[in-house]
Amino acid sequence: MTEELQALEKTHTWDLVDLPHGKSAIGCKWVYKIKTKSDGSIERYKARLVAKGYAQEYGIDYEETFAPVARITSVRSLLAIAAVHQWPLFQMDVKNAFLNGDLTEEVYMQAPPGYSDCPDKVCLLRRALYGLKQAPRAWFAKFSSIVHQFGFSSSSHDTALFIRRSDKGMILLLLYVDDMIITGDDHSGISDFKLFLHQQFEMKDLGHLSYFLGLEVSSDSTGYYLSQAKYASDLLSRAGLTDTKVVSTPLEMNARLTPLDGTPLSDATLYRQLVGSLVYLTVTRPDIAHAVHLVSQFLSAPHSTHYAAVIHILRYIKGTMFHGLHFSAHSTLDLCAYSDADWAGDPTDRRSTTGFCFFLGDSLISWRSKKQHIVSRSSTEAEYRALADTTF
Repeated sequence: MTEELQALEKTHTWDLVDLPHGKSAIGCKWVYKIKTKSDGSIERYKARLVAKGYAQEYGIDYEETFAPVARITSVRSLLAIAAVHQWPLFQMDVKNAFLNGDLTEEVYMQAPPGYSDCPDKVCLLRRALYGLKQAPRAWFAKFSSIVHQFGFSSSSHDTALFIRRSDKGMILLLLYVDDMIITGDDHSGISDFKLFLHQQFEMKDLGHLSYFLGLEVSSDSTGYYLSQAKYASDLLSRAGLTDTKVVSTPLEMNARLTPLDGTPLSDATLYRQLVGSLVYLTVTRPDIAHAVHLVSQFLSAPHSTHYAAVIHILRYIKGTMFHGLHFSAHSTLDLCAYSDADWAGDPTDRRSTTGFCFFLGDSLISWRSKKQHIVSRSSTEAEYRALADTTF
């Protein structure tokens, strides 16, 4: 807590003032978290002061709130490109990132308990404190303006991807809130850019990329490998399936789930938690994408058979925990896409299911399994709709 308060004071996050007549002050609270490393060991204990942004009023305390983050497809594409060119991948983190964002609105907040000797004073916020609705947007605007000064420009396909080209080569920067990946062939430019960032923000240089957003990254002479083994292990522990028997497929053969199969679950909380976790696991596991797509259709009223299907997926994961994506160093960067569809595969509404995947050379960078919006009247129509979904 002391470290957090020092950071708040260092960035001049607020001024203590009297609350003007007709104004209201939002509250704040402390949030505690244990940060872990990729191997599950404790990295540090963290305390963060957050504003109760849910009490803010639109048009008074905030206006625009949207802030882009890197698309997961961009992360996979970046690894594929870096692997082919044999570029190193570096990772950096901005400490107390949101406190760098300039707050343009007039927002008052109650002082943290025990912070001020003047209990009648409130905090007039100068910086985009965590919890404020506009905080992510303010931080991204600040970061964008800073990196543009170094010669970067935003990609037209992903606003959180920044590109810098010079006579010495190229630098690619991918930002996800306060975590960033840096790569390219301009090695001196990367070193200069790291120094530039240290001059602008309080940075943490994490060295070569190894753990990003719960994704484990490893490399060898054949390329980069992306997996979620620790995430999968934690998921099995939460489900109580660390010692379960394994199965060889994500779904049982010819599995067809309908809304009324089995008996209703008395409490759907665990089902929803497990399915939500499985959705994130599909970031590196295209082999479970269709199975997770199926069980995701019953979140509102899951039954026993749907829960059994989730357990089946988890038992499959138990036996394939270290599966992931390989980004080959011995590949081209030609883009290739494939699509497919069944016909009237859903026994309830007779809608077809689309499946597609994109390869950058030999590296899989994007995929999806989704139900088509309307009923196709032939298998040909279903295939054309799948093609349209793929190229849209």
